[in-house]
Amino acid sequence: MTSTETRYFPEEFAARYRAAGHWTDETFASFLAEAAERFGDAEALVAQDVAGAAVRLSYRELDTAAAVTAAGLRATGIAAGDRVVLQLPNTAEFVTVLFGLFRIGAVPVFALPAHRRSELVHFVQTSGAKAMITAATINRFDHRALAAEVAAETGAEILVVDDLPFAGDVADGAPVTVDPESLAFLQLSGGTTGVPKLIPRTHADYLYSVRESAKICGLAPGARFLVVLPVAHNFPMSSPGILGVLWAGGTVVLGTDPAPSKAFPLIEAEKVTMTSLVPPLAMLWLQAVPGTTADLGSLDVLQVGGAKFPPEAARRVTPELGCRLQQVFGMAEGLVNYTRDDDPEELVLGTQGRAISPDDEVRVLDEDGAPVPEGDAGLLWTRGPYTIRGYLGGVDAESFDAEGFYRTGDIVRRLPSGHLVVEGRAKDQINRGGEKIAAEEVENHLIAHPLVIDAAVVAVADEFLGERTCAVVLTGGERPTVPELKKFVRARGVAEYKVPDRVEFVDEFPTTGVGKISRRELRRALADLVGRKDEEKL
Repeated sequence: MTSTETRYFPEEFAARYRAAGHWTDETFASFLAEAAERFGDAEALVAQDVAGAAVRLSYRELDTAAAVTAAGLRATGIAAGDRVVLQLPNTAEFVTVLFGLFRIGAVPVFALPAHRRSELVHFVQTSGAKAMITAATINRFDHRALAAEVAAETGAEILVVDDLPFAGDVADGAPVTVDPESLAFLQLSGGTTGVPKLIPRTHADYLYSVRESAKICGLAPGARFLVVLPVAHNFPMSSPGILGVLWAGGTVVLGTDPAPSKAFPLIEAEKVTMTSLVPPLAMLWLQAVPGTTADLGSLDVLQVGGAKFPPEAARRVTPELGCRLQQVFGMAEGLVNYTRDDDPEELVLGTQGRAISPDDEVRVLDEDGAPVPEGDAGLLWTRGPYTIRGYLGGVDAESFDAEGFYRTGDIVRRLPSGHLVVEGRAKDQINRGGEKIAAEEVENHLIAHPLVIDAAVVAVADEFLGERTCAVVLTGGERPTVPELKKFVRARGVAEYKVPDRVEFVDEFPTTGVGKISRRELRRALADLVGRKDEEKL
């Protein structure tokens, strides 16, 4: 019986998942120490530190570095159960600090390098974080100053890795004992209303998905996995990501730039066998292959996920990059799907995979909650041994039903094989190259402008990113210029990818006969309006 005060899964289901062997006593607190025992002097990590120096660590050396970091973190006053916002780039410190926090039983709250004041303040306040760990500069942006703004507003302690090596006695960094069913960390939802919700993941549920992902992907000690997406994303962290690679005894290679001019030479130099990309990056890589002199012959598998990969692009991967394609479709809330090595080509090219677990329950329903015929499009609902039952702070009735099924907001078709074909989104969310943007959050920032009466943010199709954002802004008389409005949104402290790509001004919004319209209907009407406007330009 678990001693966890907060139960994240009903006991009936927890018992079922334990009995099935999905959940074990393994925890992230001891994860790295156990890997070091198994793999010893094998190379675990290739990266740069925040100063740009090359770092190469064996499993034993990485475990020692994490222990030293854990001791240093403990010396700053961080203790078991404390929540800590972690905002670091793809550097060695991300790994050592992450496992340092795990070793002392602290709870990381994952933030992306692109997040700014508005999001970070929300993460600190919503999670009750005691501290925030960041770097002085990330992608030439002053995160030290940003962190100071967050501290001034929230009172959180700020630790900048450039200043604090977190050095301490290795003995003081020994892994603590934690409940496998307790909270391991908090991830961020794609969100459809306001800023992202926080997703509670337990040691038992997340490690199950990590282990099974590593097995499905055939990871072994010879795997060399390149990470060029932000490492705190769920996809490059656990599908199978750095955690799956470290569990299997492979080598994690952290890249700081996904551009082909930087990534291709790294693939050659480090004999990379596997990497993961979102569709826009995959297409950029495909375009760059003819012009590269780098030897990409070591690359065996390219994973593509985060958004639907068009079949016509999928067909190009093997002939042009010379590697196998694996499609991945998942979410930080839980459910992850993969195409498998033994899948027929038409499933690898034309679907987004099938679920990890035999205990993943997948429902495809219509708007009234009735199952749709197999092969027809419907709303994806899911429940399973690694899918959450509610966000931090309680169950969202719009996202979870009484049976504990999670409404993903995706529209899918399920084939007889169990493979899913993603057709789109039902929620008011824009998928901009794999980055999920809640329309309402951006609208709220726009409406704060003194010359803006109302605003609606809609998706417009984009050949490269899949979708871009278009803000349709209602004003009375005087209008701000587009650059002024974008500058205003940036100044509100939001991530750059949330700043509208395009702005259209209108004098009135479409309404129903009685003068009322829902926000969702408004966005649909305005999306149609923008689409017609684009057609008229052709």
